[in-house]
Amino acid sequence: MILRSLATFAIAAAFSIPAHAEETRLNDLRIHNSFARATAPKQPAGGAYVTIENKGKANDALVGASSPVAKSVEIHTMSMEGNVMKMREVGRVEIKAGERIEMKPGDGYHLMLMGLKQPLKAGESFPVTLVFEKAGKTDVKVTVRDAAAGHGGMHHGH
Repeated sequence: MILRSLATFAIAAAFSIPAHAEETRLNDLRIHNSFARATAPKQPAGGAYVTIENKGKANDALVGASSPVAKSVEIHTMSMEGNVMKMREVGRVEIKAGERIEMKPGDGYHLMLMGLKQPLKAGESFPVTLVFEKAGKTDVKVTVRDAAAGHGGMHHGH
């Protein structure tokens, strides 16, 4: 009985979070589903994720990011090679015309928030400025989710 109630609650909670709660438009780019994982006290870094869609006919690229919650923001890519998680900083993320880039925990691109000034707490939000090669700069609102939400975690060394 308790398990059924917990399962019902978990399903209801999952559907109560809008998938595209806030969308930012910058020329032909659509940025949405911006979120970060909650961090532990004194954790020096955290991950943030966005989905970027290029609705235009010209290619563009994400070339930088910044946020007041961290000393710096780096664009990283992550992949599994055998049983080893490999992460590296990349200078840019190409976003071809008509393409969608979905940053998500555990696979592909993410924004690495380096030198966090305070822990990221679930339910809070903060701004991130994204810099695109052609479209320019835009601010997006990033919502902090519980670290247990979704799959995987940011359990790797830097």
